[in-house]
Amino acid sequence: MKNITKALLTVSLTLGLLASCAQPNPHPMDMTAAIQNARTPTDHQALAEHYEQAAKDAEAKVEEHKKLLDQYKARSYLYGKQAMSFQSHCEALIRSYQQVAKSNAEMARMHRQMAMESH
Repeated sequence: MKNITKALLTVSLTLGLLASCAQPNPHPMDMTAAIQNARTPTDHQALAEHYEQAAKDAEAKVEEHKKLLDQYKARSYLYGKQAMSFQSHCEALIRSYQQVAKSNAEMARMHRQMAMESH
């Protein structure tokens, strides 16, 4: 019975990990058109808000994967041979989402600056 419980826990956590790794479209609007057509302060303000939201979403993913990493470290005995792989995977995702957050925040800053300069 313990082995079945352990197997079910491992499978459910693995599926949860895989689901959390699926990346939705970070730019649901047509960014090419939005950027090409941005001429007014309002246009740049909208782009800045979009990038700020993308940065916040990425930061939320950073926090989510930090919690998962803590779980994998604290209970590595539950994951057997895969424990180190799960930890490495989370660490890589944390670094990736941190870079995404930083890049989006910078894009937001630049569009805010463009909105102010075009007044």
